[in-house]
Amino acid sequence: MYIAHSSNPIYLNAHMANRHGLIAGATGTGKTVSLQVLAESFSKEGIPVFMADVKGDLSGIGKEGAMNKIIEKRVQELGLHNFNFQSFPVCFYDVFGKQGHPLRTTISGMGPLLLARLLNLNDTQTGALNLVFRIADDNGLLLIDLKDLRLMLEHVGNNAKQFTTSYGTVTSMSIGAIQRGLLSLETQGGDHFFGEPDFDIYDLIRSYEGKGVINVLSADKLMQSPILYSTMLLWLLSDLYEKLPEVGDLPQPKLVFFFDEAHLLFNDAPKVLTDKIEKIVRLIRSKGVGVYFVSQSPSDIPDNVLGQLGNRIQHALRAYTPRDQKAVKIAAQTFRPNPNLKTEQVITELGVGEALVSFLDDAGRPSIVEQAVILPPLSQIGPLTAQERDAIIKNSKLFGKYENAFDRRSAYEVLQEQKQQQEQAQQPKSAGGVDWQSKYPQYQTQQRLTTTPKTTKATSKSTKTASTVGKTIGKTVNRQGQSLIRGMLGSLLKF
Repeated sequence: MYIAHSSNPIYLNAHMANRHGLIAGATGTGKTVSLQVLAESFSKEGIPVFMADVKGDLSGIGKEGAMNKIIEKRVQELGLHNFNFQSFPVCFYDVFGKQGHPLRTTISGMGPLLLARLLNLNDTQTGALNLVFRIADDNGLLLIDLKDLRLMLEHVGNNAKQFTTSYGTVTSMSIGAIQRGLLSLETQGGDHFFGEPDFDIYDLIRSYEGKGVINVLSADKLMQSPILYSTMLLWLLSDLYEKLPEVGDLPQPKLVFFFDEAHLLFNDAPKVLTDKIEKIVRLIRSKGVGVYFVSQSPSDIPDNVLGQLGNRIQHALRAYTPRDQKAVKIAAQTFRPNPNLKTEQVITELGVGEALVSFLDDAGRPSIVEQAVILPPLSQIGPLTAQERDAIIKNSKLFGKYENAFDRRSAYEVLQEQKQQQEQAQQPKSAGGVDWQSKYPQYQTQQRLTTTPKTTKATSKSTKTASTVGKTIGKTVNRQGQSLIRGMLGSLLKF
């Protein structure tokens, strides 16, 4: 795949594309154009792509480009004789459902580890959340949306003593902290992300007329909540890892996943999460997925992840502060040295659209670093109009699959029924079955003041009822062939 030009054309070997990569550089140096050129190149090879549009200007990849003075000059400088503009098949997604197909998952699908990061929980609160998920699993209670989790938290909090022996202690303080986190998440629009139909990751792996479909997530609004943005992309990546089969070393990837603003993924992430991210990046190659991080500096990426990124495009870095100078030095040291190039010095002198490039060769070895010019994109630079985007969405084969949300029977409905049964069981009746509360209202008032639910026989009966309901749900789930399987990040892969 012809990506850049130095003294000679520079190619990215499709067979080595699943060895992952990095696009780095300061703001305004050309990272977005490099991302667009790479996505086009993969698409032309029939390789589907996923990328997040954090600035709102990548949608133009669905429309053929047009000549301007800058592109004309670059075409002449590089001697691109067969340069023809073209469009690429594109599919738009949007968590909020405004600029693309809605993108949702379930609470169970995200799992407690990622949800704890989303809610900014400490270790104790994360432990309590894990306990709540375990109780829900053991009782066949599906956690689909936020109202399911809220009522499940309330149920566990109100019956904490009942669960202590089997699951461990959970405090009302931890339950309260999680509930407050859910309220904060809802104010950020996170409730749009949870529900059904949940997203099928196989919809990312499609082609059209020989070209790989470029899946673009509208993220300009999502970026206002950085933790929601990074957690959502990490969920997608972990879902790909869990659900795709092992395929070994393919001639080219099944999918290339671009993770823009990658520093957000690692900022303040607990060690247990960064360790699992490193493991996913290391192992997902065998699933046929290439992961490309896009960030301002290689220093934004932990060393154990950075060491796995074999294909590098490094745009200019600025060295205004001691910290910047250290970042430049780190970036230079990540390349295989070129005896004819002072890498550390050149990084600060690169112009817009220029980069230091090193790709893996046929044997998987990084090539020596070269100063190069990135090719101009074939598609439109800049966003589509609202009308053009809308037309693509409505003509998509996926239109209608995710647009209509539904709410099936889950933890909320089951727990509500249990509460109603408990309330009915606590109403006193005569031996003949007379409902004394409805027949004698004054007796009902007196009972409210004197009855202690803890010591009534009805409470014992309600406990048995709750247990029976839980067993019935479990049997129903098994009969329907719905299995609860924990993934690497604690997610439930399918019901």
